[in-house]
Amino acid sequence: MRFTFQCKVLPLWFTVITVVAFFTACQNPQADYMFLQGNTQGTTYSVKYKSVDRTDFSVQLDSIFTQIDMSMSTYKPNSIISRINTGEDSVRVDKHFSKVFYQSLSVYEASGGAFDPTVGPLVNAYGFGKESENIHIDSHVLDSLRQYVGFRKVTLQESYLQKEYPQIKIDFNAIAQGYTVDVVVDFLKDHGITDYMVEIGGEVRAGGVNPEGKPWSIGIQNPENNEIGALETIISLNDQSVATSGNYRKFKVDEKGHKYVHTINPQTGEAEPSNLLSATVVTKLECAFADAYATTLMVLGYEKSLDFLKNHPELEVFLIYVDADGKTQTYTTVKKN
Repeated sequence: MRFTFQCKVLPLWFTVITVVAFFTACQNPQADYMFLQGNTQGTTYSVKYKSVDRTDFSVQLDSIFTQIDMSMSTYKPNSIISRINTGEDSVRVDKHFSKVFYQSLSVYEASGGAFDPTVGPLVNAYGFGKESENIHIDSHVLDSLRQYVGFRKVTLQESYLQKEYPQIKIDFNAIAQGYTVDVVVDFLKDHGITDYMVEIGGEVRAGGVNPEGKPWSIGIQNPENNEIGALETIISLNDQSVATSGNYRKFKVDEKGHKYVHTINPQTGEAEPSNLLSATVVTKLECAFADAYATTLMVLGYEKSLDFLKNHPELEVFLIYVDADGKTQTYTTVKKN
């Protein structure tokens, strides 16, 4: 059993990948589409774009990935975020850190604190994360750790992060992959690319059309079928971002046979059961927000997510949850294209 929480704590920026790139290109795609793929941030990436002169941006993409790693990777000891977390004085943040900080703050406030990049101490206390320890959790432990959790306890002042307590640690893993997708998209646009699909660890942003001249499509995986290609549904993207968060292969079954994943509530510090197995967010917003809001919904759970979404029409969703009878169900507001 694992806990689902605000930060993705497996190596680098691992994300539970329930979105898989599903290309609708024909078997002989047009020659002016480039397809780049490789490894980054503890996962894989694929970038497809139309370039009449077949410009290869592999070197530039590697440079982008390296820059963002050196800014926000908690698994690189000399990154900006690692140096801040270890208490090094006078660490100046870069543009990547700064933008993700304010994006995170926006989602933190919109979600009422459900999305919180400072939840790391609780994650570790429950036995997960880079610095995890298997310790007993009781009210005393929770009270001692909760004082170090709360994104309003950190501020950016003239490119320097100020922490209310030195023990506070930042982790942007639940938003950084989506942000990296955005940086790649911005790079492509700056070079005149209008038809593209960028995917990193299952977080996707697409614009224009694919080699068939149609909108790009992605598939959402069936949570009860591990076979490749076992898709629950297929979504067409029209200049949109999509991200999925989920923990449906790691769950607890209660005495009545009901399946639950667990979330760590950053406000109470409690690990709480949730019947939401997977949350996919589709939006015209940047992929960073799709990424962060997908995690937010997992923290809220199915019923609270429905209430939250009433006030956020900019977010379309495909939710996979377990009903009162223990049966897997789906709920969607994704518009048919």
